[in-house]
Amino acid sequence: MEIAIKPYVKSFIDFASQRPEVLCLSADLTSSCEVDKFRDQYPEQFLSCGMAEQNMLSFAGGLAMEGYRPFLHTFAVFLYRRPLDQLINSVAYSNRKVRLMGFLPGITTPGGITHQAIEDVAIMRAIPNMTILETGDATEVETVLPVADAVDGPVYVRVLRGQVPRLFSTPFEFNKLRCLSEGKDLLVVTSGICTEEALRATAVLKEKGVGVRHVHASTLKPFDKETLLEHMSQVDGGVITLENHTIVGGLGSIVSEIIAEEGIGKKLIRLGLKDTFAHGASKGYLMEKYGLDAKALVEAVETLSGQKTGITADDLAEARIDDVHSAAKAEAL
Repeated sequence: MEIAIKPYVKSFIDFASQRPEVLCLSADLTSSCEVDKFRDQYPEQFLSCGMAEQNMLSFAGGLAMEGYRPFLHTFAVFLYRRPLDQLINSVAYSNRKVRLMGFLPGITTPGGITHQAIEDVAIMRAIPNMTILETGDATEVETVLPVADAVDGPVYVRVLRGQVPRLFSTPFEFNKLRCLSEGKDLLVVTSGICTEEALRATAVLKEKGVGVRHVHASTLKPFDKETLLEHMSQVDGGVITLENHTIVGGLGSIVSEIIAEEGIGKKLIRLGLKDTFAHGASKGYLMEKYGLDAKALVEAVETLSGQKTGITADDLAEARIDDVHSAAKAEAL
């Protein structure tokens, strides 16, 4: 598997440098959000707002009103928890073209509860006019910018940084589910970093005779409902969702709402954080502890099917371990 190092850096420079109306706003996490090179090369398009996210959201709304296209860069959690009032009143209510680039979504940070955006999708989904995108690999990180910029209104993007695997050969497409395997037994729906984990499990499950239809979601609001329904119709069994988020309000809730509204008689298992905050620890440790990894998916498949597969942790493809020290990730966060 190819590992891309900081894929956002070049993609943002290439994108914004050709569009003078695009402004890069930073909330004192410029290096941590991989836009320090852009700041140095294009200072006239860079604005440092300091650790004042509420002001940054209001400022961005005003910039958008004047015809600029502000791209806000900070950790995901700082784009909606502290400045929720400004986000709603200065950006969402007026449907401004503000792009919220949220780094370190979910448990991708060892920073603990203050830095882990584990309920962001739930909150952003509840805000009218808001579009939600989530990158799942280096290719989507590299190609999400024009997709976000094409939306006529505010966009929230869960961005991966640092060491990012390349899973896909085709670019980010707005509101299109990716089909990664076409089994007939059950459907697995994943997003973000959990797609890499599901890929570790699906090949082994296939060897054990379990046919998994696996789809990856990169647009969470709106959602590709018709394609999901088509995939559901192609499997005999139930559905499993796997997400880097609480199971309340995120991908699992989206799928459950569709199942309920369409009256589909399929059992659903939602994998994610189960009404809990996470510790401050490495991504790999947290994914295993809270059941967001390949092993948890295999166990859910066994529960859904009522049959043991015999798959052990040793049978699964080796988990990829990211460096978490400051040499690899700015501020070790």
